[in-house]
Amino acid sequence: MKILVIEDDKELNAYIAKGLKEAGHNVDSALDGKEGLFLATSESYDALIVDRMLPSVDGLTIIKTLRASNNPTPAIILSALGEVNDKVSGLKAGGDDYLVKPFAFAELLARLEVLVRRAGNQNSFEETTIQIHDMQVDMMGRKVKRGSKIIELQSREFKLLEFLLRHKGQIVTRTMLLEQVWDYNFDPQTNVIDVHISRLRSKIDKGFAKQIIKTIRGAGYMIEAD
Repeated sequence: MKILVIEDDKELNAYIAKGLKEAGHNVDSALDGKEGLFLATSESYDALIVDRMLPSVDGLTIIKTLRASNNPTPAIILSALGEVNDKVSGLKAGGDDYLVKPFAFAELLARLEVLVRRAGNQNSFEETTIQIHDMQVDMMGRKVKRGSKIIELQSREFKLLEFLLRHKGQIVTRTMLLEQVWDYNFDPQTNVIDVHISRLRSKIDKGFAKQIIKTIRGAGYMIEAD
């Protein structure tokens, strides 16, 4: 996807852009409303991430202007204002979703995927039993079987495998894993992900010709869809 991030907080703007690029998306950034509105009206985007309170032109005005010109690009509003009335005014202005700060990047990414699915560009992940090659995973019973072999996984290992499976066919970044599997909203500067990926591979891939978990160098990990 090609995404425009309009956020005046430089660190947050850079953090969002970095995470989106790690997930394989193209990203343009603007640090004020005037620049953001110019980009939004002069370029074609799959989605917009718009801070509500911006210098020059505020986020709601940007969205209202786009909707008035029949621009339907899905927009997620970011704001520190989290009252019901604030959310309602944001949605009435033409926003498609409203995310209150502070937020986890993985939640932002998931909401973007929802907007894309609404446009018919993504398949939802609703399976309770997932079959990948010769591996079958019962999400409800938390049971894993590969061929005739029953695979015993610890809780964290299963959570890691489940997240990769729910995003099969997509690159899963370290940022996403830290937030969703370890509940970290920062990089602990450890090799915790490498250690758990290695343990998981030793259980589900060792002894099999087909390797389930792929390493995408410089990006993250992926389980290829059949």
